Amino acid sequence: MVRKDSESSCSSDDSHNHEDYSLSNDAVVTKYQVAAEITNAVLKEVIANIKEGAVVGDLCDLGDKLILEKTGKLYKKEKNFTKGISMPTCISVDNCICHYTPLRSEAPVVLKNGQVVKIDLGTHIDGLIATAAHTVVVGASKDNKVTGKVADLLRGTYDALEIAIRSLRPETVNSDITKNIDKTAAEFGLTPIENMLSHQLERNEIDGEKKIIQNSGEKQKGEVEKIKIDKHEAYAIDILFSTGKGQPKDMDTRTTVYKKNEAVTYQLKMKASRVFFSDVNKQHGPMPFSLRGFEEEVKAKMGVVECEKYGLLTPYPVLYEKEGELVAQFKATVLVMPNGLLKIAGLPFDSDSYQSELSVKDAELQTVLKSALKPKKKKEAKKEEPAAAKKA
Repeated sequence: MVRKDSESSCSSDDSHNHEDYSLSNDAVVTKYQVAAEITNAVLKEVIANIKEGAVVGDLCDLGDKLILEKTGKLYKKEKNFTKGISMPTCISVDNCICHYTPLRSEAPVVLKNGQVVKIDLGTHIDGLIATAAHTVVVGASKDNKVTGKVADLLRGTYDALEIAIRSLRPETVNSDITKNIDKTAAEFGLTPIENMLSHQLERNEIDGEKKIIQNSGEKQKGEVEKIKIDKHEAYAIDILFSTGKGQPKDMDTRTTVYKKNEAVTYQLKMKASRVFFSDVNKQHGPMPFSLRGFEEEVKAKMGVVECEKYGLLTPYPVLYEKEGELVAQFKATVLVMPNGLLKIAGLPFDSDSYQSELSVKDAELQTVLKSALKPKKKKEAKKEEPAAAKKA
């Protein structure tokens, strides 16, 4: 997930709290996998529509619409069952780092060939979240390969994701995963975006208790608690690399993505704010959401102001790298199981369309990158038959 929290959709239900929502429950694993299948399918569909002339807002609509359509067909007989968007579709271009999903009233952003486009979205089933992000270049294909700096950016970011995933072994300390991410960036001459977080996923929580930071500043090093990875945990591993200095800036782009802050209560004064916050509760519950998804934009823009001012909603600001630099993002959802790692959401790298001359050279990183998600079971040696059996 990206810095400052993460994901959205449908209200939570306390009646489920007595149920076992740990990954030791096969039904829970199945729900994660169902959510992941939808996330992957929708991500593929949005990518297929990224081409010169495509409008960013339309792509955001497409992603959200498909998630709602696909989740709407499932678990229809279940009562008090939540499902839907766990992260609204965000399309961030070139030096825009994350969380861009524009309002309909804003001037359309039209894609051009050669632009670097990051797609970030997520689904939840019964509050169990599967989120993913992928980066593509507009116009890239097998016949129009991307090489040079841009290919290095995408390859390096993706390899860092795979290394981070394979570092998620039980008893591993989060700071060691941070080192692997940062070392991988250096191999490709890239910079991780400062202080971006990967989060543990828990039911109805896109930003769970355990965190993994990349390129942490001195202040953040002390803020991210040292933790160990454990079996039966879910993580959204989110890697964002830059060709620049990796210092995110909050420009003047309007924030449209928010998440309810469950820790804050406040009696809203304005009627517009109360109506808006009630809609947020009903439609999105504890999940991140976008103002773009509200039919009456003017009322949503009015209602969100007081909610944000008094801390009822946590904003996901649109962040930028320096103009002229490029940012790539790859994110996957991973389950840490007793028999190995299960990468359930996240798409493979298209090495036919992106060809970098660089690769991971560090021996330790190579070992991690080449390691299997699930270790092969050791074959048991055949037991010697008793002598009596042989004679018979």
